[in-house]
Amino acid sequence: MTVLFSLPPPVLVPTSTGDQFPVRRILCVGRNYAAHAREMGRDPDREPPFFFTAWAETVVLNGAIVAYPPKTVDFQYEAELVVAIGRAGRNIRSDVALSHAWGYACGLDMTRRDLQLEARANGRPWDTGKNVEQSSPLGLIRKAGEGFDPGRGAIRLSVNGTVKQDAQLSDMIWPVADIISYLSGLYRLEPGDLIYTGTPSGVGPVVEGDVITVNIDGLDPLTVRIGPRAS
Repeated sequence: MTVLFSLPPPVLVPTSTGDQFPVRRILCVGRNYAAHAREMGRDPDREPPFFFTAWAETVVLNGAIVAYPPKTVDFQYEAELVVAIGRAGRNIRSDVALSHAWGYACGLDMTRRDLQLEARANGRPWDTGKNVEQSSPLGLIRKAGEGFDPGRGAIRLSVNGTVKQDAQLSDMIWPVADIISYLSGLYRLEPGDLIYTGTPSGVGPVVEGDVITVNIDGLDPLTVRIGPRAS
């Protein structure tokens, strides 16, 4: 039997230990900061979290040039803390949930906002707005236990040196341990999974040539540049 075609190699992300982290799935939390929920026209009360997914191949690394995607005139940034899962589990208790995290990184959830809002208005999935080529930039993954606290510190995003998002990780409606616990009740988490934990307020559009930098206290920064429109 002949294999019809070959699949692309796995997406590998550098880590603070010098090893490569293979990406399996991307699971994203929606509206996990109250101020961002309000700017998106939603009630920030602590309702159960909701999730959407993205392909592993949407990950690009620090320093990448991200093509402005087709079919949009409103390509927006969202800075996020990313959790890299290193230990499998289902129905994980919150008090032990952080033991399933291999490490943490700065991330971006780049969004075709006009397509996302159109889908939301029509009660449709967000895939065309969120699951987009090169839409999940990811910085170096710092191994858990190397001094980073996922519940403390600032998260900031700047565009061309101007700060656009500035919040505290403690502002999360659902902290990291609760996110892991809740999500593990829906899916069996596996090593290689990435959880994008939501963005603060201050999201906005970018244009070709813009340089986006995400900083989270205790993690290595992530910087990408917006390139020409994809053909």
